[in-house]
Amino acid sequence: MRIGDVASRAGVSTRALRYYEEQGLLSPERTANGQRSYPESAVQRVRLIQQFYAAGLPSRTILRMLPFVDAGTTTPEALDILSVERDRIAAKMAELGQALAQLDQVIDFARHPDQCSAARPRAGR
Repeated sequence: MRIGDVASRAGVSTRALRYYEEQGLLSPERTANGQRSYPESAVQRVRLIQQFYAAGLPSRTILRMLPFVDAGTTTPEALDILSVERDRIAAKMAELGQALAQLDQVIDFARHPDQCSAARPRAGR
């Protein structure tokens, strides 16, 4: 199957497929004239990769997970990899929550500058 066919059926761009290939996530065959040739299973593989990305996993982690997917097994190692990623995402969400709270304060100060002690000039300056 040609790259455009896979892209169309999987709902991604050909550029995305080339990126997946660069990252080692997808390995097409090459025809005699150098064109990519994908098996039927590539469509499902691309959809799976998209699900991993949607879950917030970086390509290096997806690459580590694919052997478990291919083997059809869930191992303690696979669960550990996913747990580490979950913790990373949770920490990032906490940081974003703190940033959001700070931004809310800034917005509140901007709306009510007369009530903001930090905006008032200090005596003696």
